[in-house]
Amino acid sequence: MLHVIFFEPRIPGNSGAAIRLSANTGAALHLVDPLFDMDDARLRRAGLDYHDLARTRVHATWQECLKQVPGRIFAFTARAERLYTQVHWQGDDALLFGPEPTGLPEQVLGHERVTDLVRIPMVAGNRSLNLANCAAIGLYEAWRTLGFPGGR
Repeated sequence: MLHVIFFEPRIPGNSGAAIRLSANTGAALHLVDPLFDMDDARLRRAGLDYHDLARTRVHATWQECLKQVPGRIFAFTARAERLYTQVHWQGDDALLFGPEPTGLPEQVLGHERVTDLVRIPMVAGNRSLNLANCAAIGLYEAWRTLGFPGGR
């Protein structure tokens, strides 16, 4: 099973969309505190009725999250040189994304468990894509290269 990690997400709607993404791909979604109120109406609305179908875990700390992720971890950042399409994805890999306004902090990007930094190409001069969109782009590429296990 693939894993998606949102490190300290700030916008409930993005995490709600990721809950839906998790439910539809079979990936586990990990949310690392601090984060918003999980009862937020925007989270429920974006996740629609997929909350019960998704494998969503909230972790009090980054270290706690790492204990639940067995495989390699690829951090998505605009500062990377390697493209996400250049990864030979494996079934227990994790795709790591940072908070919407700032991205991943240096101590996370440089953590020993982070296998590599990858990026999604964009038009020069633009700063970032929406967090939920990035997760969908990366996760579907990883799932595609694995042959869409469990999909139809």
